[in-house]
Amino acid sequence: MKTSCGWEQKDELMVKYHDEEWGRPLHDDTKLFEFLILEGMQAGLSWMTILRKREAFRKAYEGFDVGKVARFGPEKIDELMSNPDIIRNRMKIEASINNAKRFLEVVGEFGSFDRYIWSFVNHQPIVNRWKNLAEIPAKTELSDVVSNDLKRRGFKFVGSTVVYAHMQATGMVIDHLVQCFCHPDNH
Repeated sequence: MKTSCGWEQKDELMVKYHDEEWGRPLHDDTKLFEFLILEGMQAGLSWMTILRKREAFRKAYEGFDVGKVARFGPEKIDELMSNPDIIRNRMKIEASINNAKRFLEVVGEFGSFDRYIWSFVNHQPIVNRWKNLAEIPAKTELSDVVSNDLKRRGFKFVGSTVVYAHMQATGMVIDHLVQCFCHPDNH
């Protein structure tokens, strides 16, 4: 049996997420946008809650097409607020639309969101070597820097903890435990 991080073992969806997505370097702008929205939606909730609603979010958010989300207006906000399959928090929904607009501004400035966000780690993942889950931080000085830059650019729901979760999810920071089969040292 392969050794993993352990946090994911209670649920099949979490195991799949851990094994196939979490901590794998991601450079696709649509997926980076999806994680930015989902991490913002998670604030104050469990990641399991978000994973269970992920397909509904994909449908409600037009496949996370950033251009379409940036054009969501009052009727779409009302539709999202009445959708029982997603997180119905008006502030988070409005923030997600705002963030789509800011995301497009970043793309306009840097050519891609990928080029912008990965510049904070010099376009190389930071590989940590944690031995147990208690060592993994909720945020770091780097996530503080990224969070502050995103906020300066007008993004919402991008506090340092949300940003660190985004960095973990998209493989900018690899926080698989050293004994986990997903850790780069084990390949």
